[in-house]
Amino acid sequence: MGEQTDCADNGPEVIYFSMEEVKTHDKSKSTWLVIHDKVYDVTKFLEEHPGGEEVLFEQAGGDATESFEDVGHSSDAREMLKQYFIGELELADRKNENSKDVLITTSSSHSSWWTNWLIPAFAAGVIGLMYRLYLFETRNPS
Repeated sequence: MGEQTDCADNGPEVIYFSMEEVKTHDKSKSTWLVIHDKVYDVTKFLEEHPGGEEVLFEQAGGDATESFEDVGHSSDAREMLKQYFIGELELADRKNENSKDVLITTSSSHSSWWTNWLIPAFAAGVIGLMYRLYLFETRNPS
């Protein structure tokens, strides 16, 4: 079962669970979820869940972090989650949440005005001149 570790500050002991152990709790009699590397036993919450117990069963025995965040749970829901906390995921099984894709913008904000307005305005002017030239040529054939 889970591995207990003493905290240095004499706080409550933290129990670590492997992902393999969490995966075995995917039934209605024992339903565990992992959210942000913390393990929750939501068995008693199944019938109370506003989205229905099926939503929890879909994620049972696995990492529900993405689904939990995608729904946009309220601060009350996040607070309620604390009462179902039973331990943490072992370090070896944790996903590195800092490895998300990062977009890096290299242009400065001072140069963006001309790329957003001046270039399209110039292009519109050139197209307008070309259109006038086309109309002039079609009205006055040589």
